[in-house]
This record gives sequence, structure tokens and C-alpha cells, in this order.
Amino acid sequence: MGDFMTISSRKAALAAVLLASVAFPAAAEPVFNRIASFPVAQNLPADKDKLSVSSAEIITATDDGNTLIYSDSPLGAIGFIDITDAKAPKAGGAVMMDGEPTSVTSSAGKALVAVNTSENKAKPSGRLAIVDVATKKIENSCDLGGQPDSIALNKDKTLGTIAIENERDEKVNDGKIPQMPAGDLVVFQVKNGTVDCGTIKHVALTGLAGVAPEDPEPEFVAFNSLNEIALTLQENNEIVIIDANTAEVKTHFTAGSVDLTGIDTKRDGALKFSGEAKGVLREPDAVKWLDDNRLVVANEGDYQGGSRGFTIFDKTGKLLYESGASFERAVAHIGHYPESRSASKGVEPEGLEAAKFGDDQYFFLLAERASVVGVYKDTGADPELVQLLPSGMSPEGAIAIPRRNLLATANELDLGKDGGARSHVMIYERSEGEKAYPQIVSAEKDGNPIGFAALSGLAAVPGKPGMLYAVSDSVLGSHPTIYTIDASKKPAVITDALVVKRDGAPAQKLDIEGIAAAADGSFWLASEGYSERLVPHALYNVNAKGDIKVEIALPKELVANEIRYGFEGVTVVGTGDDATLWMAVQREWSDDEKGFVKLVSYNPKKKEWGAVRYPLDKTESGWVGLSEISAQGDSVYIIERDNLVGDAARLKKLYKVAISDLKPAKLGGELPVVKKTEAHDFLGELKTATNGYVLDKLEGFAFDASGKPYAVTDNDGVSDSSGETLFFPVDLVGTN
Repeated sequence: MGDFMTISSRKAALAAVLLASVAFPAAAEPVFNRIASFPVAQNLPADKDKLSVSSAEIITATDDGNTLIYSDSPLGAIGFIDITDAKAPKAGGAVMMDGEPTSVTSSAGKALVAVNTSENKAKPSGRLAIVDVATKKIENSCDLGGQPDSIALNKDKTLGTIAIENERDEKVNDGKIPQMPAGDLVVFQVKNGTVDCGTIKHVALTGLAGVAPEDPEPEFVAFNSLNEIALTLQENNEIVIIDANTAEVKTHFTAGSVDLTGIDTKRDGALKFSGEAKGVLREPDAVKWLDDNRLVVANEGDYQGGSRGFTIFDKTGKLLYESGASFERAVAHIGHYPESRSASKGVEPEGLEAAKFGDDQYFFLLAERASVVGVYKDTGADPELVQLLPSGMSPEGAIAIPRRNLLATANELDLGKDGGARSHVMIYERSEGEKAYPQIVSAEKDGNPIGFAALSGLAAVPGKPGMLYAVSDSVLGSHPTIYTIDASKKPAVITDALVVKRDGAPAQKLDIEGIAAAADGSFWLASEGYSERLVPHALYNVNAKGDIKVEIALPKELVANEIRYGFEGVTVVGTGDDATLWMAVQREWSDDEKGFVKLVSYNPKKKEWGAVRYPLDKTESGWVGLSEISAQGDSVYIIERDNLVGDAARLKKLYKVAISDLKPAKLGGELPVVKKTEAHDFLGELKTATNGYVLDKLEGFAFDASGKPYAVTDNDGVSDSSGETLFFPVDLVGTN
């Protein structure tokens, strides 16, 4: 079953969503915007270390829509969030489950929790626990006879079902199936939120799939209003329809395969959406009914497939719509594409939710590796991509609450022990207004998305107000790029990309962190070194075609004291023979007094180096360093920030230093200390820009040709990051 959607139709669909996102002012049609972000670590029990791994995975809501309930597998608990005021969610505590909760749903004031109690994968076991939401007490428990995965209730909440996965062990036989015992499906009766364990029926699923029919691997379940259950067997690449009233299989069909074009197929530090993959098995994860006849599946492909998108079937198996690469390419246009996953399964669509808001039927596609939610309007024919929402890291589950115009996502990755972002639940509201995200998108070039990620330094395009340059950092180390940004659009648009080349080929061993435009039309690039990876600390002069013309190594007086954290920005001060490059060194090198970093100067005409010392602010935790330097008027502006994210972030500021104070001394001797003046505190706007958590890497700042200032964050190429890129004008009233 191949990909029948034409390249031209995919491009037309993609162009439509991009044009819609760029349109300003926004159309009167309601849009989804994030209104709150809740770190689930706030629900850690008092006896747990505050850095204990905690994760929101599958999420549901109580009948009144005022409480969110999520499964927390690593903690072994379910967590509660009070969203009576959805813009100010409150911790509701956690209930330990004496096992691994894999999924949760809710009815009549109860939480129904599927709990994995397996001794190991060869001896799977599990139970269904009934928890009273008000008292936070486990009231009842039913044996399930195997390891559970997804749980769902029917429309009137009188029937329930659980996929008994009995998942394969990836360490056994390279993870290949069959691996016994086989999984199955359970169906049970529900009354007022409680379950009579005696009503549990097991539905055998062996002998159905064309792939390892003796070992069905049930993954996800969903009811339609006819009490029919759609069930995915992911590894078996099969979809099964079960009559919940009789607990019998009605029909089943293969999920088939798809031919993909216009995708990035190589993990090579470059974003090139011109590859193809033939006969990719869909291997769906989540499934949702769009009506009583049509269902949509997210094709994660956790075994041997993964077609990077979604498919709509009718319940007989007839293919109604195939997204092909269109979703992934749309994700690339907003900078959320994970280049490190190119050789695998790309953005990995995994979760789904479907609901009707007003007169509009939507489904929401969650991309695990891209940390983004695709909002699709169901038209009854080809669905329409209307938005891409920023999520936390690795969205796993979602719940729609139409009565309150709300959507919530559970984002499972917790990097607290590594100093990164915690697992979060994100809350969105549908209302009239403008789309808050994305703040920057890319156009197409040669028929493909201009792939971008990890935007670092910024610089003005000389003589062109509203136009800026940006650079990529080491995430795209095999394809270092200078981007041209039209900041006059909302969102801003990356209109062009210039690859930095050495001897006609993309330059290697560069980590570009700063850019400045020279008077002759060339560029100065500052590359942050990393000696362990043979990346030198250096300056590069690149012509308008992207060719490196001059490479300037750092003098021995600097290199002798180098550490990994080097140049993070470059700017030009002065003109003619007096034109001097000034670079900001991110952190203290081995010869620096603690709390002071260098601003390094270099005069290209005179080939003279020098430096001054810059005093850093102090914080109670994390480290503090510089991320950018940009000259404007009689000052240079410097970003100073901590490396902390979310609630822990304390320092994201802009300081200015008078150019008259930049009097460099010779390297190796005593360096003068400059005086800094605070010009702007970014912390507030980073908190409220899209109502997410504070991003750590504010890395670019520049004034355009008219003197208007802009800032940008670095998304680390979606690696251990939410993938969000914030690009915004900065209000510096009276400072420039």
C-alpha cells in the first residue's frame, strides 16, 4: 500500500499552512495557544528527592474538566493537577501505585489506572486499579493476566478496554518477534466509575497479523459510539476492530506501507529534505476514531517501520488519506526537525487526540522527537493542518476538554538530574486571537524546506531595515549555514540559507556562534572551539558566496588557557583601518579570575590582539556566561545568562558597555575591567512569550539597519530540548 499523495499536493498543503501562519492580522477563526505550563516534579511526594525522575505520559481529565490526571511511570504513581483556573494550574499530589502505571482514564470521580506489575518481560503481569479522585485512595484492583498498555472507556463510560501488550524485550534476539507470551485485549463493564472484576473478558488476537501472527503486540485502543474498539498491533503492523459488546473480533487489516519522498534520510549534521524511502511499514501507535467509520493512526514505527506521518482508514481497512512526508516537512519549516533522527524514524508521530470544538472536528498529532503538536481540522476528506503547537520535551499523551475549550499534553522527558528541563504538562486554550507560535518559520528553496535549527548569533543586513543574518551552531556542524531573516513579517521568515564552504565543499569543524557583517559585503564568523573534537577556536572571514577566504587562529597567549567555552559572539567596532572585531568569550578560561571573562579584540588590518575583563553576575546555582555581543551607537550590548531552564532560571539579561571603555590591553598581562550597565531583563518575556517554561539558551541579539533590536533563542536542534525557537523584537526604550 504505497503513498498515493502527490508531491505537488503535499507542497500545496504545506504552502497553505505556512501562508496561514504568516498572515497578519490573524483571521477571526479561533486558534489554540498555550496558556500554562506545569512541571510535574511539583507533585513529587515529600519523601522523594526533588530531582527524582518524574514523568507525565498518558493524561486524562475528570468529568467536570477541572482536574488533570496523568500516569507517571518512573515514579510509579499517578499525578493530579488542579486546573480550575487553567491559566494557573496547581499541584494536586500523587498516589503511589505499587507498580508501573502505563495508562489512565477517568469516570464519575474515579481514576482507572492500568498498572504493570511484571517481574520481567518473560513473566508479564498487571492489574487495573480504581482510585477515588477526592480521597486519593485505591478502592479496588482487578488482575489483568498480563502487562497492560493503553486503556479507554466508551462514550457513556459503561464499557472499558485495555491493550495487554506483553511487550517484547529488545535485549532478546535483537528485539525480534515472536516473543512469548502473546498479548491480548481485555474488555470489562463499568458502573459509576467502578469495575466488577468478574466482568473482565479476554479477546484472543493470535492468528490475525501477517507479521508474527502468534505474537500480537497490542498497543493502543479507542472506542467509537457503536462500542467498536480500534486496536493497533504496532510491531505486527495490523489494525483490529473488536465488538466490545460481544468481546469478539469483527475484522482486521494490515496498516500497510508507504513510499516517502522529500525527507532527510541521513544523520550527517545537515538538513536536506530531498531523500526518499520506499516501502516503509507504518506500524501505528496511537489510534482515534474520527467518526463511527473512519479512524486515524499515528505511524511511529517502534519496530521496523515508522512512516513519519499519519494515515486515515475506514474500519474495513480502505485507505482514505496518507500524510506522507507533509507533516514532517511542516515541522522542518518551524525548526523542530530532529536531524539526529534522520536515519531512523524522523519526528516519530506517537500520540493522538480527537475532539469536536464548537462546529469543528479536530485531531491532534503528537511528534515525540520533534516536541510539537500538529493541529488538524477534519474536513471529512483531506484533513487541514491549521497549527503547529510547541510542546514540552517528548509529548506522549493528550486530552481535549471541549467544554472548556482546553487541550492538555503530557510531555514525558525529565532531564532534571542533568540540569535540564523537567517533564511538563502543557495547557492550551482555543479562543479568538493571533497564533503565538511559531515566531519564526522558513520558506522553501529549490522545492524543499530551508532546514534550520540552533540559531545562534544575529547581525544586521547592512542598509536593509527589518533584515537580519543568523548562524547555525555545531548541531549542523557538517553544513554550517548563514541564514537571512525577514523580521518585518509575523512570524519572521527565513528567506535564504548560505552554506559556509571551504574549497568548494561545506566547511567542517566549525561551531559558529557569532556573526558580523563587514563593510565590504563579507562576513566575520566566530567559531567556538572544542579541542577534544578537533574543533579549533577561530575567526573566519567569509565572502558573499559563503567561501572562507581568511581563517584566523587564536594567538598562543589565548590558546594556552583555552577551555571548551569560547567565542559566543562577534561584532565590528569602528571603520577603515581602525575597524576592530570584538568577541565575547562565554566562560572563564584557566587564566581568568573567577567571575570575570574576556572580551577579546582583533584588528584585521594591524593583526593586533587584545582584551579587557568583563565582570559576571553571580547566581546561587548553575554557571553564568556570555552569549552575544553587538555594537550599536556608542555601546556594545552583551547577553549575560545562566545555564538554567524553567523555574530554576534566574539570569537572562542584556548589558551594555561603552565603546569608549573598550581599551584593550595586550594578552598575557593585566587586563582592565570594563563597567557594565543593565539594558534589559529578558526573564519576564521569556516566561510569558508563549506561556511555556523559560528556555536557557538566549543566544542571539542584534540591531537591524534601522536600529531596531531583536533576540533569538537556540533550540539545540531539538536534542534534549523542547525545540522551541523564540525570535522577537526587544523594547529598549531610552537605551540605544
